[in-house]
Amino acid sequence: MRILHLGVLCFPMLFAAGLAFAGAGAPGHGHETFSAGEPGNPKKPSRIVHVTMREGDGKMMYIPENVEVRQGEQIKFVIRNNGELDHEFILATTEENLKHAEEMKKNPEMEHDDPNAIRLAPKKAREIVWKFTKAGTFEYGCLIPGHREAGMTGKVIVK
Repeated sequence: MRILHLGVLCFPMLFAAGLAFAGAGAPGHGHETFSAGEPGNPKKPSRIVHVTMREGDGKMMYIPENVEVRQGEQIKFVIRNNGELDHEFILATTEENLKHAEEMKKNPEMEHDDPNAIRLAPKKAREIVWKFTKAGTFEYGCLIPGHREAGMTGKVIVK
């Protein structure tokens, strides 16, 4: 009876410990994948693309609105916010950005800590180095509520 009692007490503890170790390698923790490619290597050569974010005349925009790259090409995006409001640059598929935009509506001050996303205060600049490993059309967008709706999207066409 004591052995059974001890087994009944130990099994749940061992089971819980096993679950804790199983969770350590969960997807999205350290081995993330991105639809538009992968973070680039800042020490390797890359083509520089300047992207300006701003608002005016009731619109919000990126300049340029479209960028063409070759599959396998590494791009250093130099992103500058010339507007009067905070803006974001999030590189993904349109589907992913639309889904994320819904989350942003619930939490508009959400901070991004991803290599494919930045949020910039007015008159600030930062860089993202990105390697486009997949062909297709991708999007950069601002997911702050109301900004996308005001026209703040751009396309990256990877050939």
